[in-house]
Amino acid sequence: MTAYLCPPAVIHGEHAVETGQILTEVRDRHPEAPWLSRIDGIAASTGIATRGWMLPLATAVASSSGSGLRTPGVGRARQALIRDGFTEQEVDRAIAALEAIPAPQTVQERTAPAWEAVQAYGERAARGALQSAGLDPADVDCLITSHSTTPALPGLDIALADRLALRDDVLLLPATQWACIAGTRSLALAAELVAADPDRVVLVVISEALSTTYQPADDTLESLIVRLLFADTAVAAVVTGRPRPQSVLRLDAAWHHTLPGTRDLHRLDTRADGTHFVMDRRGPRAVQDTVVAMWEWLHRRHQDDATAWHPDLLLAHPGGTRVLEYMEQTMPAGWPDDLLTYSRDSYTSGNRGGAAVFDILRRAHDAGQTAGSRTVLFAAAPGLTATAVEGQWL
Repeated sequence: MTAYLCPPAVIHGEHAVETGQILTEVRDRHPEAPWLSRIDGIAASTGIATRGWMLPLATAVASSSGSGLRTPGVGRARQALIRDGFTEQEVDRAIAALEAIPAPQTVQERTAPAWEAVQAYGERAARGALQSAGLDPADVDCLITSHSTTPALPGLDIALADRLALRDDVLLLPATQWACIAGTRSLALAAELVAADPDRVVLVVISEALSTTYQPADDTLESLIVRLLFADTAVAAVVTGRPRPQSVLRLDAAWHHTLPGTRDLHRLDTRADGTHFVMDRRGPRAVQDTVVAMWEWLHRRHQDDATAWHPDLLLAHPGGTRVLEYMEQTMPAGWPDDLLTYSRDSYTSGNRGGAAVFDILRRAHDAGQTAGSRTVLFAAAPGLTATAVEGQWL
């Protein structure tokens, strides 16, 4: 497996949402929450002071354009009250009171504007990646897309085919459920595609509006953590089978791993008011198991090297600071202490889901890397499943 990666384009959410704004909204909405006194400490433990969203916080917390009588509706409510013997005046007062109750947003109200933003951000990232690679949309032979938080059919692949005016024979490969592994797994798939045809040009686009999982009515401790963690980002990159002047990283090998019996640990639930990200406290430990499996893969891959091998860069998105700490604690002896610098830097402005690895890679690229630097890209996702890609800087 040999493939060549051009610099990724990264488009951050343009609406800055401060942690203080989130904490104020939570305090106002859930004044009786048993964990309220702990929220400052919980927020500080994330290390995230601000995150970028595609839409402002006010959009996420707004009430529905409908009323508290959206179901069953004014007509049926009026009929039921009259049948129960209420007078017309009493019915009018009851209906007015019920209509004044703010209703939560519907799935459509929450998702529709985010889906429009995901498409627009995805297009911007795609055009940026093509420009960085010195290519035009007409040069693209395959488009791989991922967007796990705004379900749509047709999806981002069709939207970008239209927006970019791609050729009608371009192979479209949507992967809407990859979530956090979209970055690494899309690179592994792209490498397989160009291995089969070295002249093929693959464009990868990942656009995630993770802010759609911000659910104001949720009053669990886990929902507070979800509010604090996520950021919105669109990323894109070009992968080719032959080196280009713009190529920055050679991809040499890929590894995949799935833990059986872990599909309920982290998941997206679609409910009446939209998409909810459900977290399980057992999740970080399960992700740690995938990290151990990755160390074993790297050991087997390099056990016959003439000199002791270690990566010069580890660009990892394991989902949180706890697993980053675990990765540092379990690294083989003799490995450098600063391998996760760019991962930690990216995480200070939010968890970007499937877009994270490309953001981390871009930070490493912008800092400047020495040709030949050995690099491992790693990500784990709900499932629990993980993918790593090994390569070298050019």
